[in-house]
Amino acid sequence: MQFHQLQYFVAVAETRHFTRAAELVHVAQPSLSQQIKSLERELGADLFLRARGNITLTDAGEALLPLARRILADADTARYEVQELAQLRSGRVRLGATPGLCTGLLPDVLRAFHDRYPGIRLLIEEGGSHDLVRELARGALDLALVVLPLPTPSPALTTVELLREDLVVVSSPEAPAPGSGGGGGRGTVRVADLEGERLVMFRHGYDLRELTVAACRAEGFEPDFAVEGGEMDAVLGFVRAGLGVAVVPRMVAARSGPGLRVTPLAPPGLERTIALAHRSDVAPPRAARELQRMLLER
Repeated sequence: MQFHQLQYFVAVAETRHFTRAAELVHVAQPSLSQQIKSLERELGADLFLRARGNITLTDAGEALLPLARRILADADTARYEVQELAQLRSGRVRLGATPGLCTGLLPDVLRAFHDRYPGIRLLIEEGGSHDLVRELARGALDLALVVLPLPTPSPALTTVELLREDLVVVSSPEAPAPGSGGGGGRGTVRVADLEGERLVMFRHGYDLRELTVAACRAEGFEPDFAVEGGEMDAVLGFVRAGLGVAVVPRMVAARSGPGLRVTPLAPPGLERTIALAHRSDVAPPRAARELQRMLLER
């Protein structure tokens, strides 16, 4: 019994027509008829009752049809699973993330993923949550790490909360501690203490910019910007140079190296919620799902 013979048999059983079945499986009709007869000889029973313009299944054909369909379906499943496994030996994952997460969360996870799947190319796009949501929606990304709540909630996206991260204040060790007024540092600083401090501020579109400005306004003051418009690395560099202070994620501060003073925010402090997002209508590729699993289990 040949696999293609079962394909031809199912095609005839479903179309009840040898010529249409041949067109369906892209084979010449005489060849299809010959293979069906060969299958019948192999099984020792007729599968079809043939009358002009009327093809029906025999009892043997009725018995074979569900089994043949199951065999063909299992073969498709096997082919799909093997192809999925092959994707983990080659291919790509397109991941979007905010710059702070590229600096803080991703390096360790991406190193572990690369060690396990060295053939997978990792394409990383940095941006604010608004930009990343747009790129996800148009299919330019497989996954994205975004800050919740989304700027424009979309029912077309599925989000899974990944972590909640505290924000801290970074400053130059050579400058007065933030909120101290030049009189020595304390262990923590309140958002209200940032009134009168010169802030190094991110560009428009950064989630941290909107979060920091909103927190200052909630305390009744407008933040004073010493420099604004930078990306994460630029902001940290300006702070090291003593141009002002900045509010950044704790993970970023922990990885920022020497040259920065890190001051926690006093309770209730500030935090942000990070989520992993993908399109709801399209399942991510196998490699992207594996990266998603590693991020959720990190």
